[in-house]
Amino acid sequence: MSPKIPVAVLGATGSVGQRFVQLLDQHPWFEVVALTGSERSAGQPYGEACHWVLPEPLPGWARDIKVQHSEPEKLGARLAFSALPSTKARHIEPRFAQAGVVVCSNASAFRQDVDVPLLLPEVNPDHAQLVYTQRQQRGWSGAIVTNPNCTSTGITIAFKALDDAFGLQRAVVVSLQAISGAGYPGVAALDIIDNVIPNIPGEEEKVEWEPRKMLGQWVDGQVRLAPVQISAHTNRVAVSDGHIVCASVEFNQAVEPQQAARVLGSYYGPEISRDLPSAPQPVISVTELPDRPQPRLDRGTGQGMTTIIGRLRPDPLFHLKFVVLSHNTVRGAAGGSLFNAELLVKMGILEK
Repeated sequence: MSPKIPVAVLGATGSVGQRFVQLLDQHPWFEVVALTGSERSAGQPYGEACHWVLPEPLPGWARDIKVQHSEPEKLGARLAFSALPSTKARHIEPRFAQAGVVVCSNASAFRQDVDVPLLLPEVNPDHAQLVYTQRQQRGWSGAIVTNPNCTSTGITIAFKALDDAFGLQRAVVVSLQAISGAGYPGVAALDIIDNVIPNIPGEEEKVEWEPRKMLGQWVDGQVRLAPVQISAHTNRVAVSDGHIVCASVEFNQAVEPQQAARVLGSYYGPEISRDLPSAPQPVISVTELPDRPQPRLDRGTGQGMTTIIGRLRPDPLFHLKFVVLSHNTVRGAAGGSLFNAELLVKMGILEK
């Protein structure tokens, strides 16, 4: 694809913004032309404005780019990746969509809006058609497309494969969420070291609702929420990257662990999502090791885009229980937004 699509990263100095910069390095379809930040960082070279916290090195091309304000008319981008806090995204992202820019957002501000797609390309690419409704109703030529909460991501991918095969009814999920999910500087060391924090404000509501939208059916130009019931407990733990979710699940029928393992391991997702540059290879990796998945050992599977599932076993209350691991800042955040943008290009929603 030549020339590449010019893109901006909004909120580029934060931890998720840095992950966008790292993943966009040498991307085959997209070229970064602008990085934005706060009043404090605007006007400074990016290498000076941000405290780089990723283990991967800061790309050389990004070091000297001047950080700008998040003003769509001045950035020269047709696509914006948003790492903005939700409070800022609520008023900044619509300005970009109004100006004709497609925004692929990691923020939660618009996920529940009925005309905004909440996308996982390997789960619900057909929901991207909501963009046309959004443009008609809001009178703009751009769009806002969101990826889900980082904890919702892994379980929804697992739930999709199992729901297609066995019919998902209800689930109880318990998360063990990495500190990088809180951004930088995030959780104070004195709070998290030698500790588990059993409350992440607003998180349980997202995990209980978002999978229902993504697993919902596209009918008559709208998404009908899936009837599955989810009860969530969310916890912050002293792990750098990688969210674990322990799930107990009930289906429309009895399911043996071996059956579930075959279904999960063979899941490929809709054909349109399979050959995109950020597509996970494989979508789901199933481990039979008794003490896996583990964040430190397994979060890099498939370049951080693969969902890892293990400890598949019968559940005495429901049908099946298992453990899901997903890299929260790659598949669950910046990588998810890139994957969404690639899908929009493939579907012709974001023109080449």
